[in-house]
Amino acid sequence: MTAPRFFPTRGHLLLCTGPTCTGLGARRLFAALWRRLEAEHLAYYKRGGSIRLTESGCLGACGFGPTLACYARRGDRLEEAWYARADEARALAVARAVHEDQPLPDDERYGP
Repeated sequence: MTAPRFFPTRGHLLLCTGPTCTGLGARRLFAALWRRLEAEHLAYYKRGGSIRLTESGCLGACGFGPTLACYARRGDRLEEAWYARADEARALAVARAVHEDQPLPDDERYGP
């Protein structure tokens, strides 16, 4: 039996799709962001890509959504950032920063 293929990544974005964030457009945002990650070859399974995107259950920031959580590998440590009011431009800026190993955007960032 062959093992599944492993795709190395630099970062993981989790988009809240709990009831409130879904009502604020999270599912449309998820689809739009996937299309952009694929088109720009940032998606982890594309040649040169390094970003994973996952739908998440409620992230507990109801009323400030859609909420985006980001975990970026920085050398031997993991950087965590959370974003309120995520939209396509903000989420794509976060993905590009992770992919390019640049500082994460501060706009609407909260948490650690």
